[in-house]
Amino acid sequence: MDLSPLPLTSVVGAFLLAFPALFSIVNPIGAALTFHQVTEGRSDRHVLAWRIALNALFILLGSLLLGGYILNFFGVSLGALRVAGGLVVAIRAWGLLMQPEAHESRKADDAAPAEIQEDVAFFPLTMPFTTGPGAISVAIALASQRPADGNGVISFFIGVSIAAVLVALSVGVSYRWSYKVLALLGRSGARVLSRLVAFLLLCVGVQIVSSGLESLVPTYLKALG
Repeated sequence: MDLSPLPLTSVVGAFLLAFPALFSIVNPIGAALTFHQVTEGRSDRHVLAWRIALNALFILLGSLLLGGYILNFFGVSLGALRVAGGLVVAIRAWGLLMQPEAHESRKADDAAPAEIQEDVAFFPLTMPFTTGPGAISVAIALASQRPADGNGVISFFIGVSIAAVLVALSVGVSYRWSYKVLALLGRSGARVLSRLVAFLLLCVGVQIVSSGLESLVPTYLKALG
């Protein structure tokens, strides 16, 4: 049996890379608990959940499809982008893994203005609460994994786009039924789940760094030789 990872030039391979990374950094299940708290008493909570999900989808797709190319335009090589992006992903994952309480506190602070504002679907409940700088940086790091030679680029972006759609859908479902998430998991259960997905995110970050080094090291060795 062949247990080697699927190539990123395939839709499934790109999806399997992107979905756990995006899901873990967005953490819709854990965020649903805070969403339930800050929107308690609002009659439009259900509509709000799906508006946030749609906004999150646009942000994730924009970061995935354009972020890497924008950085390349400013002279950042694909290899350097992979190493830098992978380090950002790994560092964020380490923080989520070791100190989930700090991450929850920061998320709660991000969402706090929603308790006193009327139109909160985009700010603060989409940005920065659901898809803040962390999610954007992870999406750009994932975009750096696109095939360098152009072969399979379309399949890659289809795979990561499907991942973004499913993550946004999970945001809508988790927020829409946040009261059920709270009853089922509670804070402690959500924290355990967060640690599990944070470990997956850490692995993805290390993988991205590794692929970046694979492209950079031979170039430097050739230049030195």
